[in-house]
Amino acid sequence: MTEKYKIYIPEDVKLRLINDAELFEFYKSDGSVNLNAFLKELIISYFDMYREQNAGLQAAILADLANITSLSNEDADYITDKIMNTYMKKDTTGSKSNAVVTLTVSRRSYDIIQTIENNLLTDISLSQYLKDMFLSYLSISRNDREKIIFKEIFDDLSKAIDENRKITFSSSSSPEGTIFNADPYMTAASKEEQCNYLLCYDTKANRPRSFRISRIKNVFVTFDHFEPDRAILRELQEAAIKNPQSASLREKAAIRLTERGKHKFVMVTKNRPDVEKTDGDIYYFNWPLRQLEEYFKRFGKDAVVLEPEELRNSMKIFYERALRAYR
Repeated sequence: MTEKYKIYIPEDVKLRLINDAELFEFYKSDGSVNLNAFLKELIISYFDMYREQNAGLQAAILADLANITSLSNEDADYITDKIMNTYMKKDTTGSKSNAVVTLTVSRRSYDIIQTIENNLLTDISLSQYLKDMFLSYLSISRNDREKIIFKEIFDDLSKAIDENRKITFSSSSSPEGTIFNADPYMTAASKEEQCNYLLCYDTKANRPRSFRISRIKNVFVTFDHFEPDRAILRELQEAAIKNPQSASLREKAAIRLTERGKHKFVMVTKNRPDVEKTDGDIYYFNWPLRQLEEYFKRFGKDAVVLEPEELRNSMKIFYERALRAYR
């Protein structure tokens, strides 16, 4: 069964939801953001949590009102509903214009919408209920929102970590058909990106690695167990505190910065690598090469890789391709 609904939400709420859909890589085949697919997943993953939060709050208000002996049960119920549906559901976004979102639901998301319509709408519309749910979701920190949207993956990874079980998985950031075999040690959130990462030991590549959890696909928890290595555990624990997205093998690198490049290095804080030392215009790093490449791509001619040759060649290829595209 498939059904379409028109949902009215503030324009800035829609934009924030689109930002999450883009960050968590919900895309259509043409490369555009698939807001509908994201909202369906949000409804499926967050509905039970949202309903339980509301039920708990409602029960707490009723319990407090029950202590007022002059109130009847009917009056207490009425006041509770008024508090829940009027005073606590005011639009706090500051947006005066509403956007229309056409929500197409099927299967599990359709069942949830039917549950809402049949049981949870008293003095409000379905559109208002979903708007309140979306606002509640957006009030949560981004890394916790990621845990909601990718709940099944988090549950599988938590099980594997707790039981020291080996896993296999694929990643949307790797070539199609690539399968990773790993010993999972922990998950951690990046303070700069507010995204979550799996920190593990890649048993094929024989090195520690990190994977953004929203890009992990097809997790399979095997029956094979592994014995955590203390040295690897310490290394990954350190990475979890500093930069969980940079848990991969670190290598020495030297990069020459112009004065403008030095200024950019101060200003561009997202995923900025730690400096090991400086010698005039040359900055030295001990950092994963992939992270260095992604960070310094934004600097153009103001950052020139001197070594290692692998990173220098990667940057050359990147800029050569860009030049061909502009020509």
